[in-house]
Amino acid sequence: MDSRESREGDSIRRRRECLSCARRFTSYERVEEVPLVILKKDGRREPFDRQKLMKGLLLACQKRPVSLARIEELVGDVQARLMERPDREIHSRDLGEWIMDELKGLDQVAYVRFASVYRDFKDLPDFVKAFEGLVHKEAATGRGPGSAAQSPSPEPAKPVPQALFPGEADAPVLRTRKK
Repeated sequence: MDSRESREGDSIRRRRECLSCARRFTSYERVEEVPLVILKKDGRREPFDRQKLMKGLLLACQKRPVSLARIEELVGDVQARLMERPDREIHSRDLGEWIMDELKGLDQVAYVRFASVYRDFKDLPDFVKAFEGLVHKEAATGRGPGSAAQSPSPEPAKPVPQALFPGEADAPVLRTRKK
């Protein structure tokens, strides 16, 4: 007979009438939202936080040629992928792998930065393994240096040093002189 949104906006109030006995009654419908839960490595459960993911990606992409719109799109894609799952819980390692797969194609330096935090790199061999994985991927797809997939440039390419971590390029270099 009549439908209205509640004052709080969290439910719909419906005025109904029974077809067999003509009795009138009111029903309330609420959207039941089951939150997304991340299962952490230590066994804790934590609600999915879009802002936390956005913050991590912003740090990984800091001073990189990745637009804010592209980062927001990536976060939206990850959240949509989570919402499509029938299971409302996901292991943090699976979520991290999804994100790293996306970052590999987006920006390799951002990928290594994110992976260094996510995989908790302790020393140089951990970084070397991550770099080797990128090199092998490029060789397999033919996107490595000197491949036809890259557009030719009119001038020879000059190597540009790029910092792996935010603020690294700004850090002073200390040099000692032998006397």
